[in-house]
Amino acid sequence: MSTEGGKKAVVAALLANVGIATSKFIAFFFTGSSSMLSEAIHSVADSSNQVLLLIGNKRAQQVADEKHPFGYGRRRFVYGFIVAVVLFLIGGLFSLYEGLHKWQRPEPLDDWWIAVLVLIVAIGLESFSFRTALREANKSRGKRSLVAFVKDARQPELPVILLEDAGALVGLLFALIGVGMAVLTGDGRWDAVGAMAVGTLLLIIAVFLALEMATMLVGESALPEEVAAIRAALESAPLVERVIHLRTMHVGPDELLVGAKIAIRHSETAAGIVAGINEAERAMRAAVPSAKYVFIEPDLDA
Repeated sequence: MSTEGGKKAVVAALLANVGIATSKFIAFFFTGSSSMLSEAIHSVADSSNQVLLLIGNKRAQQVADEKHPFGYGRRRFVYGFIVAVVLFLIGGLFSLYEGLHKWQRPEPLDDWWIAVLVLIVAIGLESFSFRTALREANKSRGKRSLVAFVKDARQPELPVILLEDAGALVGLLFALIGVGMAVLTGDGRWDAVGAMAVGTLLLIIAVFLALEMATMLVGESALPEEVAAIRAALESAPLVERVIHLRTMHVGPDELLVGAKIAIRHSETAAGIVAGINEAERAMRAAVPSAKYVFIEPDLDA
């Protein structure tokens, strides 16, 4: 998955959400709709999340130093986790609170057609953002389903944007149904139901995102196909009789740490071992360019 593709999806989502949030607040001002206010807060949370992702991406580019010898790439995971928390606190809880408040004190909707118009326009803009994220994801997900892609991804931006945009589209449909039913029945509690549905959806997405980002923070291995490519590259080197064991870990979305113990022949000289290890490293990096930090330990085969 390319970092540039993830950044492009984040920028597209940010531009769409700023416009959507503004229009939703205007619609809430005229209609007083709880669903519309929940959706406006949802868009503000999404916009804030995208700004955080861009900041995390920028800060992760800091050059490795003595204090952080493996670089700052994991900052992108940290900011991805913060995004999940922001989505949870601001979006989900506020929407539930607003929905419960309006359920207890239902109010009729004024100028409901403004809310419906804004929601329809927002669906169009969110669809554009989702289409951009989906197009970027399709470049790297291969034969994986979207669900598998989100779970297997080692870069936080595209999975976050995909889930945010998908959640936003479903949330907009909930809000549209809530407003529509409130108008048709004259019962303002339908509007409250729409707000609570949006809040519940946001909480589910936030918990899923938080769990996914947590696994990235702990340190995930390379993808199975990358591990297989690394093993094959090592075993193709003339020095290597076989790979005794292999460990990989992402120290950043685009940077792998690789530790391998290799079996070599008893007759190898020190100079031959050094040259052979260097050749094995070159083969490995050619096969998996993200293998940035490589540690190879030679051992005699039993």
